[in-house]
Amino acid sequence: MDYKLINMKVFGDERGKLISLEGNRNIPFEIKRVYYIYDTMPDFERGKHAHKNLEQIIIAIDGSCQFVLDDGKTREEIWLNRPDVGLYIGKNMWREMRHFSYGCKLMILASEYYDEKEYIRDYGKFIEEINTSF
Repeated sequence: MDYKLINMKVFGDERGKLISLEGNRNIPFEIKRVYYIYDTMPDFERGKHAHKNLEQIIIAIDGSCQFVLDDGKTREEIWLNRPDVGLYIGKNMWREMRHFSYGCKLMILASEYYDEKEYIRDYGKFIEEINTSF
């Protein structure tokens, strides 16, 4: 499975904390897009797609949620609940997001600009594509 949790280096003192995110340094790709998700509700799921070539780092800036990651062979559940830990998701990984805490805020760093053709939004097609790619 092409994912990992990345512990971010935290700088801080009595004034507060700071984390710097730098492409090709502590982020393993050039950052081409940053977006965030907020006003999430616990009973609703998001995601349910894969990306053909996109890599992402997802950080729970506030609150928590669960990710279900699937490479076509294995499914794993990962909780994001700390602003100093990023979830790296590589190419061709199905992801589902669920069990949002009230007020959960996610920040996403992406290796590519938005391109709808990059998405696989049907799980059956994802499995077909994974099985024909390898």
